[in-house]
Amino acid sequence: MEEASQMIGVFQVLPKLVVFDLDHTLWPFYCECRSKNDTPSLFPHSRGILSALKNKGIDAAIASKSPTPHIATTFLDKLGIASMFVAQEIFYSSTHKTDHFQRIQSKTSVSYNSMLFFDDDNNNIKEISKLGVTSILVRNGVNLGVFREGLTKFSQNWDASKNKQKRRK
Repeated sequence: MEEASQMIGVFQVLPKLVVFDLDHTLWPFYCECRSKNDTPSLFPHSRGILSALKNKGIDAAIASKSPTPHIATTFLDKLGIASMFVAQEIFYSSTHKTDHFQRIQSKTSVSYNSMLFFDDDNNNIKEISKLGVTSILVRNGVNLGVFREGLTKFSQNWDASKNKQKRRK
C-alpha cells in the first residue's frame, strides 16, 4: 500500500473513480470455474492498490461480465474488500461493459473522462475507451507497474482534453 500511496502522490491530476474488472485483473481466476466454498486470493498488489485509493479519497468500482455474480460477491466478502467499492456492476452482458459503465456513471455521477479502468480483455478496453474512459489492458493482474501506467495515461489524457478546450475558446 505504501508504494501505491507514494505513486498516487506524484500525480497532479487524479481520477475521481478507478474501475476494475475482477477475473484475471484483481484476482487470478475466473469465478465461473470456482465454487462459493473455495478460498479466493487476490493478485499480490491488488489489496495495496485498493487501500491506497481509499486512503487518498479516490473511489473504486467494479465492472465484471461474470456469468456467476453470486460467486464474485461471495469472494469479495470473503476477501474483506466488498466495502471498498462505491459501485459493483457484476452481471453477464453481451456488450463490452458499456452497460456496466452506464450504471456506474449513473450511480456515481462521475464523468467518463474522470474514470480510470483496468481490464484483461482488450475488446473491453477498446469499447470503454470510446466512452472517454482512460482504459488500461492488464496482462498479469493489476500491479504497481500497470497502476503507474494507468495514472500516467490518465494524466496525459486529462492534459490533452484541457488543451483541446483551450483551443476551442
